[in-house]
Amino acid sequence: MIRQTEVDGVPTLLAGTTGPMHAGLMFRVGQADETLARRGITHLLEHLVLFPTGVADYHYNGATGNVITYFHLQGSARDISTFLVGVCESLRNLAGERLETEKTILRTEWSSRSHSATDPMPLWRYGARDYGLVSYPEWGLSGLTTDDLRDWVARYFTRENAVLWIAGDEVPPGLTLDLPSGRRQPVPVASSALPATPAFFRGPSRATGWDAVVPSNAAASVFTGVLERDLFRSLRQRGGLSYTAAANHDPRGDGFAVITALADALPEKQDAVLGGFVDVLAKLRIGRIDEADLTAVVAKATDALLTAEADAARLPSAAFKLLTGQPLRSSDELAGELKAVTIEQVREVTGVALGSALLMTPNGRTADWAGFVAAPTGSEEAVRGTTYPGLGDRSTRLVVGESGISLVPEEGEPNTVRFDRCVAMLAWPDGARQLVGADAVTVRIEPTLYRGATALNIDARVRREVRVDLPARDPDEIPRPGTAQPVAGTAAGRRSIAHRLQVGALGLVALVVGLSALGVTVAMIVGAVQFRLLPAIGSWIIAGYLGRTFLTKWQNHHR
Repeated sequence: MIRQTEVDGVPTLLAGTTGPMHAGLMFRVGQADETLARRGITHLLEHLVLFPTGVADYHYNGATGNVITYFHLQGSARDISTFLVGVCESLRNLAGERLETEKTILRTEWSSRSHSATDPMPLWRYGARDYGLVSYPEWGLSGLTTDDLRDWVARYFTRENAVLWIAGDEVPPGLTLDLPSGRRQPVPVASSALPATPAFFRGPSRATGWDAVVPSNAAASVFTGVLERDLFRSLRQRGGLSYTAAANHDPRGDGFAVITALADALPEKQDAVLGGFVDVLAKLRIGRIDEADLTAVVAKATDALLTAEADAARLPSAAFKLLTGQPLRSSDELAGELKAVTIEQVREVTGVALGSALLMTPNGRTADWAGFVAAPTGSEEAVRGTTYPGLGDRSTRLVVGESGISLVPEEGEPNTVRFDRCVAMLAWPDGARQLVGADAVTVRIEPTLYRGATALNIDARVRREVRVDLPARDPDEIPRPGTAQPVAGTAAGRRSIAHRLQVGALGLVALVVGLSALGVTVAMIVGAVQFRLLPAIGSWIIAGYLGRTFLTKWQNHHR
């Protein structure tokens, strides 16, 4: 069984193990607690805390998740005591002299890490806040100071906001946890960037991804296993379409869990995988759940709870539950809950999951044909204000108003960021700015691409705490009007060329009708031809309408 005790006011969980002793000190803070302008503060703190440990004979590490951060190691009782005492000492006395070096290491880590095909999904579901921040780079690193980190420690790295777990029979002798006093921090409230679900967005890769938000319980866990078996059987075993066809159940800590599924594909198989994936969801929607799948999923999960190392293996998840205010259950109780799950309960979870679903289609494909609505890619409206024409690419103009800023294309939705909803403004010394709204809509201002934009005073209208100053760019990285011009063969180029042809054709028609109307009028005046008055007036009205339309389109194109 998992036993509960206390070390220096920190709740402590213990479970016996037949293997090496290991332990972890977990805090209720993670990436979802940050803001986009300070993205990376928890990860940076984790690195600074571990730096004094240096090279050790035991294995140790740290990890920063969505809502938790923990430091763990495997070693002897003495190693565990030494390591955890050192972690607490580092939290009290941060290695400030190491700050800039660790920032560089983190940037290197980000640039070289392997990215998952599902990385964009949190951004589309939540926006540029709380649980959506994991989709973004650690932009906040450059502006973070030692004082910022100390404030973060005082708020989150306290004994009331921590849980210690130890895979071993007893608390190691001499272990002390000298942490500051504070309070237990609740998990962040999840936001939403989706006005309607089930929704889809066009993904950047060949993979098909899907996620859903459901109540976190045994039935949801079983549903995840059933979904994975169905996808694997359909897309890999029968169809031979995917190598990876998997699903994952990830509790959020607020009583809900995110179920994520993924299927990869070769370039020529993307449509088939998307279709097969949707077919599996459609089968589950109408309640076709195989009893054998339910039995197999439950048996696999309960078997894992009955091994000799089951309780030791559950320690991190038990610490997570304790930190997030969930009840702790024994392995027998968990196994009993799993065995009690019925097909009807799984069908109920299926309905909730499919109703809240977000589908990522491969390489720009749509899914409206399958009953999914398109997730927003822009804003409902542009702000009113001063217009700055594009230089080179005239198909998009910049509008700056009192309440916000918009990029307005000739066709399609504008991108608008309201100043009071801006969660980050990236600032470069050359004057470039990138504003990100809470809904993840982004507006990039390049002074070299918009006439008069060098005189913009955006900085004074954006809250100081969301500003992120970035280092100077290489001159070759600064876009120029010539390089921004749409080229034939691209979507933007085709739209620009088509628009020019439309404007030209409209002008030619207006000219012909106008000349015809003029000729009719002159003929009537000199009496050379007998015309009725009404057709002549009609010709002038048509010519005037076409002329006005032509001038409007011409002005919009050349703004």
